[in-house]
Amino acid sequence: MPIEPIVIDAIINGKKHKAEKQAPRENPANPDETVGYAPLNTRAETIQAIDAADAAFTMWRETSFDDRIARMRRAIQKIKEKTPEIAALLSREHGKALYDAEGEIAVSMMWMEFACDNIADVLQNEVQEHNGGKTIIARDAVGVVTAISPWNYPISLSTIKIAPALLAGNTMVLKPSPLAPLAVSKVTELIADEFPPGVLNLVHGEAEVGVELTSNSKVAKIAFTGGTETAKHIMKAAADTIKHMTLELGGNDAAVVLDDFDVNDDKAMRRIVISNFLTAGQICMIAKRVYVHETIFDKFIEKYREAADKWIRVGDPFDKNVTVGPLNNKKQVEFVQRLIDDSKQKGAEVIKLGKVLDEELYQRGYFMQPTLVLGADYDDPIVEQEQFGPTVPILPFKDDKHAIRLANNSIYGLTSSVWGKEEHAVEVAKHIQAGTTMINTAAIQGLDVRFPFGGVKQSGIGREYGKEGLLSYTETHVINIPKTLDLPYIPE
Repeated sequence: MPIEPIVIDAIINGKKHKAEKQAPRENPANPDETVGYAPLNTRAETIQAIDAADAAFTMWRETSFDDRIARMRRAIQKIKEKTPEIAALLSREHGKALYDAEGEIAVSMMWMEFACDNIADVLQNEVQEHNGGKTIIARDAVGVVTAISPWNYPISLSTIKIAPALLAGNTMVLKPSPLAPLAVSKVTELIADEFPPGVLNLVHGEAEVGVELTSNSKVAKIAFTGGTETAKHIMKAAADTIKHMTLELGGNDAAVVLDDFDVNDDKAMRRIVISNFLTAGQICMIAKRVYVHETIFDKFIEKYREAADKWIRVGDPFDKNVTVGPLNNKKQVEFVQRLIDDSKQKGAEVIKLGKVLDEELYQRGYFMQPTLVLGADYDDPIVEQEQFGPTVPILPFKDDKHAIRLANNSIYGLTSSVWGKEEHAVEVAKHIQAGTTMINTAAIQGLDVRFPFGGVKQSGIGREYGKEGLLSYTETHVINIPKTLDLPYIPE
């Protein structure tokens, strides 16, 4: 039975703002179904939102930590209470399986609670008394923050910005992706309702909105998660006014499976499979290329296929038996398919994994059955590029130095993983160029919101999560109180 499409609005200065134009969001599992409509805001409306945030900042920066934390905790409770309906909406508009949508909300709540628990301690003034007098190191709010979040994890990659920004005394204008705008807007509305008008604003739209958010002179910081190419445009747009930036970008994350990895460890094999195909492979930090020591390669492939065929069940995201739903959009399906076709043409073997539970639904939606690619060259596009979909190349390596060289042979460096005996794995991990390297796990399974997350090379600038993620929404303000006011070494 069709569900009535929902309509969401922008939020500007504490009020819902109806746009003249709206854009539909389809259900990736059934593209004929419209899940809802998001506004297409204009540049003028975006300026209104920025102006509202700028006006609110003067007041909001002076509020106490206790006030900010209390408001955020109330918002967290409201989101928790509405998790079932938010998760269902996210699953329907995004395509991710329902358990995955619920997991995204759970991670978001973990981070928001961590931020509430730690913000006051992390940002408290540091006072140092020394021979020259006394110095106070304060952490001041930056100002107006614009946040642009992607479609793959729209709620968690928005709240990762909202919570520390507002708790640190900043104000914000958030723009979600048009490919998953609905559930995150509902979450943003719940948060905004707990804060004074103008503290948290929400806009949607196309290129002109993004340009204003990244170039407006009243914006002090940009927090962006998305593609590397888009980030280059953002940096250029922000250059004239020298804005602060946190950029969490793409990654072509390598998994290195050492010769002492136990291929008969069924749970470990399952973790590897999940690290390749959770959210249909549409995660920036998922393992996208796997390198396996040549002495265990054949046995690894045998056990990998067994684990994959057991775990992967493609179908309706609302079916509790389903582990992999459709891709989010047709464009992504076409991109991944081109990589697979290119590999076939170059002689690689493409092996389908798991099973499709509903063939009729599969043909109707943006589904792809996960695939394993064997025999690809190390420099093939499916290895060098970020697939962001349900396919993974697995390739052999000769020794540790070879594996490290292969893992580091990328313009990206977001996450990586090393699989094997812990001491050996950690030693290899030390030589891999990545913001995070996980041992015997990967992707979301190895994420811990208590510690910083971000990339090296073209995978980003700055860190989110952890104490560093809280500090990234502040300016360091040094207040010096000299013991003597006499000028040193100045003649009379």
